[in-house]
Amino acid sequence: MRLVFAGTPEVAVPSLQALIDSESHDVVAVVTRPDARTGRGRGLSRSPVAAAADAAGIEVLTPPNARDPEFADRLRQLAPDAAPVVAYGHLVPRPVLDIPTHGWINLHFSLLPAWRGAAPVNAAIAAGDEITGATTFRLEEGMDTGPVLGTMTETIRPHDTAGDLLDRLATAGAGLLEATLDGIEAGTLRAEPQSQDGVSYAGKLTVEDARVKWTDPAQAVDRHIRSVTPAPGAWTTFGDNRVKIGTARIADNSEVEAVGLDEPLAPGQLSWGKRVFLVGTASTPIVVEKLQPPGKKMMNALDWARGARLVEGAVFG
Repeated sequence: MRLVFAGTPEVAVPSLQALIDSESHDVVAVVTRPDARTGRGRGLSRSPVAAAADAAGIEVLTPPNARDPEFADRLRQLAPDAAPVVAYGHLVPRPVLDIPTHGWINLHFSLLPAWRGAAPVNAAIAAGDEITGATTFRLEEGMDTGPVLGTMTETIRPHDTAGDLLDRLATAGAGLLEATLDGIEAGTLRAEPQSQDGVSYAGKLTVEDARVKWTDPAQAVDRHIRSVTPAPGAWTTFGDNRVKIGTARIADNSEVEAVGLDEPLAPGQLSWGKRVFLVGTASTPIVVEKLQPPGKKMMNALDWARGARLVEGAVFG
């Protein structure tokens, strides 16, 4: 099929590459966000999808949004059979949805109707889900409400961060998206309406959402930290300074005993020994393995504790 691919971040690149390499499909153009200013020099930077398209010699369209009239005109000229979508980042209006013969086919990283919205992987980890997956569906004007074409499942591992899980889903999901387009071309797939049961939403995460609440139980703190790693990145405060939390996990009994606590740690209270750096929660302490103080690189938490010359009773948050 003749395809126009829409996507922006790194997570969309495996799908784009799979379709570029496919013998069954022809990617004639890519739609992505406009170049953005990044880094200290504030230079213009291509999106990961644009960079991959450039390397393959594919036309790149960067409309300010999908409602742009010039973009709609160019899409009609390209006359795609379908428009596969992976994390494009803009809502597509009805007139543009209707241009490809088979519509816009979205790859979404959840088992719809669970976790519709911008951050499904983060939400699944934070909620303690054991299974997630990916869904291909025909895009419509509602938020991830379109009829389902295909699904795949993926186990959420005990120590998965959002980054770990998203990497696996991006790779496996690329195969699902390609298989879905193959089925559409062959006429063997039938889109099925989404169930109205089990609908949940995962809104876009902000930096404030990533703040650690040490007053939560350890299991919830652990899930929260993993769910916002690497982005937007878990953080807490130490005095007037913001400290980023890199890797952390729930402490086991031997680690708590090794520190020699006289009484349980209060939420946010710090304690450390020769091998572990502990932070109190509403239940079991959390072991923070890496953190990043202001103006420094991510570092071993014990090294920071020694350098900071912490006093008894020091707290995060």
